Amino acid sequence: MLILGLLIALHSWLAQRRSDRGQATAEYALILLGAAAVAMLLVSWVTKTNRIGNLLDAVFRHITGLVG
Repeated sequence: MLILGLLIALHSWLAQRRSDRGQATAEYALILLGAAAVAMLLVSWVTKTNRIGNLLDAVFRHITGLVG
């Protein structure tokens, strides 16, 4: 019974000493890595297709049509 009491006391002492301070930093790093991966996929898709260029051309044509 004494050993069990000592193990419980040791466990609670270790739990108090443990800190989660670095966990938020690791979560932010994972979010940034995910965002960078999505951005790389988007840039890869945009460079293979010409959809963004076509969209900008259509917008400028529309604007110049309204002005002229």
